[in-house]
Amino acid sequence: MESKTSAIGWVDDNLERLSNDHLTIWNYHEPSWREYKSARWYVERLRAEGFAVEEGSGEMPTAFCAKWSNKANGGKAGPVIGGYAEYDAIPGRSQAAVPYRKPRAGVSKYAAGHTDPHSGLGIGALAGFLAAKYAMEKHGIAGTLVFLGEPAEKMCGSKPVHAAKGYYDELDAAISFHPHSFQALSNGCFWDTHSAPYWSRIYTFECNEPETWQSQQSAAAVAHLHSAARAPGAIDAVCLMYTSSKYLKEAMLPHTGSWSLNEFIPIAGLAAADNIAPVLSQIQYSLRAPDIEMCERVFAVLDNNAAHCAAMTHCSMESAWITKTRAGLPNHAMAELTFRNFELVGPPRWNDEARTFAREIQKNLGIAPMDDPFAPETQRLSPPWEAEKSFRAQLPPWQKNLAADDYVEYTWHAPTVRLYVSRPTLVPPNPGYRYPDWCRYAMMGTPACIDPMWSTAGKVIGATILDLVTDRTGLERARAEFRERTGGGVGGSRWVSPLLPRDFRPPIHYRWPEYVSTVRGEEWTIPTEKKGTA
Repeated sequence: MESKTSAIGWVDDNLERLSNDHLTIWNYHEPSWREYKSARWYVERLRAEGFAVEEGSGEMPTAFCAKWSNKANGGKAGPVIGGYAEYDAIPGRSQAAVPYRKPRAGVSKYAAGHTDPHSGLGIGALAGFLAAKYAMEKHGIAGTLVFLGEPAEKMCGSKPVHAAKGYYDELDAAISFHPHSFQALSNGCFWDTHSAPYWSRIYTFECNEPETWQSQQSAAAVAHLHSAARAPGAIDAVCLMYTSSKYLKEAMLPHTGSWSLNEFIPIAGLAAADNIAPVLSQIQYSLRAPDIEMCERVFAVLDNNAAHCAAMTHCSMESAWITKTRAGLPNHAMAELTFRNFELVGPPRWNDEARTFAREIQKNLGIAPMDDPFAPETQRLSPPWEAEKSFRAQLPPWQKNLAADDYVEYTWHAPTVRLYVSRPTLVPPNPGYRYPDWCRYAMMGTPACIDPMWSTAGKVIGATILDLVTDRTGLERARAEFRERTGGGVGGSRWVSPLLPRDFRPPIHYRWPEYVSTVRGEEWTIPTEKKGTA
C-alpha cells in the first residue's frame, strides 16, 4: 500500500529529530504523577503538529488528550483510532548512559530513571501516530486520531481514570505498544494471555487526640505531661499494618498464579518529638493478581487489618483507592492485522555502534565481549500464536491473565492490540546469569541501542493505523470479535465496566516522590549529596 510506504518513510526521514525527542524525555526522568516537563513537552509538540489538545484530562495535571481529524469522502471523518504515550520513570533507578554503573550527575542516586523505557514507549507511539497523520494527509485518507498522555503507568494510574471518565468511549480501535518484557514475545503481539488486574489502596492513620489515650492518668499538674503514658500513635499503626499483613501474606492467596503484593510508606510520623505521639502515617498496598475475585479477597483482609491496627494504636483510619484495573481482553483480529505489518517492517536491527557499547558493558563486568552481544530472540519476529504456547506452558490452566499493565482499560472500550517490540537485551555468558539492571538502563539512554526499538514500533503502529482507517473489512472483523467477547459490545452481557466511579478523584495529592526546587537548587525528595558534605 502506497500510504504505508509514505508512513514508514516518514519515520526514517525524521529519525534524527525523533531520537533527540527521545533523549529529551529520557533526561527529564520524572516519576509517577509528577511528569510536569514531559507532559508539557508532548502537549506543545502535538499542538505544533496540528492536534487539538486538552491539558489535564481526567483531572490529572500531567495527562492530556489530543485529537486530529482528516475529513474525506464527502466530509466524513472516518474511523477513530486511539493510542497513547507514557513517560513516567521509576524512583531509585538513576543510571547515566555509560557502559558502567554510574548514577546520573546532578541528582540524588535515588532519583528516578527510565527502565522499560517509557521514554521510548512514548516516542515510538508518537512516531507512529505522526507517521499515519502524514500519510493520511498526503493520500487523502479520512480518519480521526486520538492520542492520550497517560501518566503514572508504574502505578497503573491514569488509564482507569480516563476509562471511567469516558475518554475511550468514541474509539473504534486502539493500539497499545510496550518495549518487550517477555523473551518469548520479543517482537509480536499478545494473543490470549493479556495482563491481569492491578489494584492499589492507601491507608492513612491519624492520631489526632493523643491526650485521650489514658485520660484519667495524671503524673503532675503541669501541661505537657512528660512522665505520662504516650499514645502509640501513627508510626506504631503503620508498623503494625506492615508486619501483620506481611505475616498473613502467604495465606491470602494460593501459592500459584503469579501474584505479588508490595508496600510503599510515603509518610511515617512526620518526625515527631520523642515525647509526642506521631500524628500521621500512610501505607500503600499494590497487588497484582490473576483475577478480580482474588483482588477483592486480598483487600478484604487488608481493610480488616487496617481497622484493627488503628484501634490498637489510638488512631483513626481512612482508606482510598489509588487504582483498580480490569483484566485484559484479547482480540485476535487486531493481533493478526498488526503482526502482518510487523512482517512488512521487520524486527529491530542494531548497528556496530550499538554492539560496541554493549561489548563495553560486558568488558566492564569481566565478561568476554561477544561478536553479537544481543540476544537472537530479540532480532527475529515472534508470531503471537507461537508466543502464546510459551505463556501457557508456565501457567496453570485456570489462569487467563499474567503480569499487570493498565493498557487493559482500553481493551474493554474498543478492540485493542498489545504490541511488543524488542529493546536491546544482552546474551548471558552462561545459563542462569543475570546482568545487573543498570546495564539495561544505560542502553535505554544510548541512541544507537534504543532508537531501533522505538523507530520499529513507530513504523508498525503507523502502518496498522492506516489499515484500520482504510480496510473497513479488517476493522469490522476486529469490532465483531470485540462484540462477541463482550456479549454485545460496551454494556454487553460479558462486558466489565470501569472499576472506578466516574467522579473518582485522581490520587495526585499524596506525597509521591518528586523533584523539588529549594534555595539549594533542584533536588530529589532525598537531597542530592553535595561535595564536602556527609
